[in-house]
Amino acid sequence: MDQEEARSRVLDAAERLFYDRGIQAVGMDELRTAAGVSLKRLYQCFPSKNELVEAYLQRRDARWRSELAEYVAEHAGAPEDRPLALFDWLHTWFAAPGFRGCAFINSFGELGPTSDGVACVARDHKLALHAYVTELVQGLKVGDPAGLAGQLVLLVDGAITTAALTGDPEAARNARTAAATLLAAR
Repeated sequence: MDQEEARSRVLDAAERLFYDRGIQAVGMDELRTAAGVSLKRLYQCFPSKNELVEAYLQRRDARWRSELAEYVAEHAGAPEDRPLALFDWLHTWFAAPGFRGCAFINSFGELGPTSDGVACVARDHKLALHAYVTELVQGLKVGDPAGLAGQLVLLVDGAITTAALTGDPEAARNARTAAATLLAAR
């Protein structure tokens, strides 16, 4: 097994285990076993658990934002439909097996105060989401696209947190209704 394959297997295992059970609950030996790599190989790929956590979050960020953008592009034709399509995608994600909320909020809650790297990756994810939502609303002729995007992102994060806590994917639909009200008031 080459370095790239080992790295990929470790990241796959980390994503499954960290997202399902939390970062602090999962040890490096358990990750090694789940990934099917030696402890030596694991530490060659990721010299510390913090580096592994940051890499897991960066990889998840890229995939999460890509899936969201693909969904919105595919399901929303008109510019005014795009911000609301975001909430439709959230509903699909919330209803998927294994949904446990926002990996970035969860990770920040566990490690943010003690890991500048995790805090930075979580913050970068939220800033990138805000930038994406700003792009979605820029074509709507609103006076303050970034301000409106900030309000919509609060609805996104609130829906994610509510769905994680309650197990109810309808949080996305409730947030969509609120988003439609905000958009209509522009």
